[in-house]
Amino acid sequence: MRSGPQPADLTDVRATNLAVVLRYVRANVPCSRADIAGATGLNKATVSSLVADLIDRRLIRETGLTEHRIGRPATMLVVDGDAYAAIGIEISADHLTAVALDLAGGELLSWRRAFTGLAATPGRAASTVAALAGRAVTRVTRQGREVLGLTVGVPGLVDQQGRVSLSPELGWRDVDLHADLLRALRGPAYEVVVDNDAQLAALAEHRHGPYAGTANLAHLTGGAGIGAGLVVDGRLLHGARGFTGEVGHIQLDPQGPPCRCGANGCLEALAAVPALIRRVLPDAEVDGPVTDFAPEIDRVRAAARAGDPAALDALAEVGRHLGTGVSILANLINPEVVLLGGYYVPLAQWLLPAARQQLADRTVAPAAGGTELAASDLAGGAAAIGGAARAIAAIDNGRMPVRPAG
Repeated sequence: MRSGPQPADLTDVRATNLAVVLRYVRANVPCSRADIAGATGLNKATVSSLVADLIDRRLIRETGLTEHRIGRPATMLVVDGDAYAAIGIEISADHLTAVALDLAGGELLSWRRAFTGLAATPGRAASTVAALAGRAVTRVTRQGREVLGLTVGVPGLVDQQGRVSLSPELGWRDVDLHADLLRALRGPAYEVVVDNDAQLAALAEHRHGPYAGTANLAHLTGGAGIGAGLVVDGRLLHGARGFTGEVGHIQLDPQGPPCRCGANGCLEALAAVPALIRRVLPDAEVDGPVTDFAPEIDRVRAAARAGDPAALDALAEVGRHLGTGVSILANLINPEVVLLGGYYVPLAQWLLPAARQQLADRTVAPAAGGTELAASDLAGGAAAIGGAARAIAAIDNGRMPVRPAG
């Protein structure tokens, strides 16, 4: 068996060129065949053939003529959002989020359901996720859409086969969630993928929202733990087994409180949402560990708005710890922007000032190309959005669907 680079066959070349044309249309809607030929270097006959193929697959469509150009009116092209849907589901410690997107990136549904992850066995979690996915599939197929894929985001270490090696947030170890989901879904016709939630959130930031297209960015999850999804030079950074971005386990203070990884004073123990709640609301865990963060975050925000000194001090301290963690990322990979997600978003106005100051103080030569620190516009649904976006990104990269039936 030969190893090393292999020559591409004509099918590979055509799939690549189809993807080139689709990406150009997505980035430059509306555009004409002549626009595509001029920008890509493909000859006009090839472009016409590729456009016809994409129209036949219902990936793009014609949208009429425009006369606002020199020469003859041109038939304009846009992405066809009507034929397909992609679904993403995020599993968090206290809720599930489901999102479906059409091919153009338009939101078809966005659902949030209560879910106590720490109390759920992997089998029960798979059944619950499968039931939610089934309802989402039913919703979009009734609209005449074909499901491109389902991607499920999980906090923790997820390998490239969809096995959850470790998820302290959910209390899981060595769980083959991908296989469990396939059984619960009874062998669906669409692709099912399980991935790390922070990675999917970073993909969502890279494709949607105000920082879409940014070549180097990071997204920090704000939940029971802290993970970082990393986009470097326009690509998700996965590492050897997919275990990148576990910044919550960076040790900041050896004398600090214990972390779930066994070390003292990790970023997670100092700045994750449970640590923040314990600091501001010492009564929150009187009846046991907090399993639903949303009501407690509302209490923290109300205290901060009322000017409670203890709440403001705690938020500033958490902001400083976050700024220290972000500075490590900034010095290692030099992202253009780091975005705080999850439950950090509603608290951002109190977290960001201290975090930005700490970032500036600890970043090498910030004036020569500093990292911006901001709150995500995608809030708590970033990983679900990224899960849906993953299937769409696969088409943009050349994995073309066949023409939908009917």
